[in-house]
Amino acid sequence: MAPRSSWKGFLKLSLVSVPVKAFTANNTTEEIRLNQLHKDCHARVRYRKICEEHGELKSDEIISGYEYAKDQYVVIEPDELDKLRKESDRSVSIAGFVSVDEVDPIYHAGKTYYLLPDGVAGKKPYALLRQGMADLAVHALGKIILSGREQLVLVRTRGDMLMLTVLHVAKKVKGADVFADEAPPADTTDEERSLAQTLIEASTIEEFDYGHYTDEYVERLGELIQLKIDGQEVVAAPDPEEPKIINLMDALKQSVAAAQAAGGAAPAKQTGKAAGAGARKTPARKTAASTKPSPKLAPSASRKKPATRKRKSG
Repeated sequence: MAPRSSWKGFLKLSLVSVPVKAFTANNTTEEIRLNQLHKDCHARVRYRKICEEHGELKSDEIISGYEYAKDQYVVIEPDELDKLRKESDRSVSIAGFVSVDEVDPIYHAGKTYYLLPDGVAGKKPYALLRQGMADLAVHALGKIILSGREQLVLVRTRGDMLMLTVLHVAKKVKGADVFADEAPPADTTDEERSLAQTLIEASTIEEFDYGHYTDEYVERLGELIQLKIDGQEVVAAPDPEEPKIINLMDALKQSVAAAQAAGGAAPAKQTGKAAGAGARKTPARKTAASTKPSPKLAPSASRKKPATRKRKSG
């Protein structure tokens, strides 16, 4: 089944309007949602919509209204709200274009959408706009009404598609000057800088694959759930012991040696992946023979991240 669009409207640039539809880029199917239960009987805690006069209501029995005086409401119908919306509310109004590195990612609000042409009529202007932006290496800044609020957005190219990312306005992001007093002074030696650069170069990822990185916490949570279902005891995965190094130069030298011995970033990435998989399987191996009727959860099981630490040293 094709995904449902989150929004439909137009990309507007001067007199050009491109009909588009937006699909969220966030994949929520990979999340594991925990339900709230009553501590004593483990019954599900549910939230019901109750009318004081008629009891529990179904969704189609609920409408919206505004309380203009104590217990006095005016009913607001959905089609009346639609009449308030201007045609511009259904469009991304492009204010202008900026170079691809102009907007710092610190302003990204975490919501990104794929923009696709809506219908045959939108395909050619969509392709022209996308190609022009790619050729000139620019992103578009615009505004859109989402969830009843005006949002600042960045429209950018990705392959043969356009994407829309919601931005925070400047006032909603703390400036770096707030933390200026906490930043350490640059009083490092030539040898320290040389070793740090060598460590960075030895740890540089030559062939970056973003798909390699996964949410290990969710994976471990899934395995924990299965262990609990199987009635097995949950044991915290052991953390690898790290050498205690006090001197910065010693730490840099040993880190460089370890990175160079691993043969660069690619082997380190594979090692980290293998380490992560091994760490996640540790509880299952340790408890495979366990059939205790009363499972227990080690308090630190959800806080251990051995794979993450291995990647940092490699």
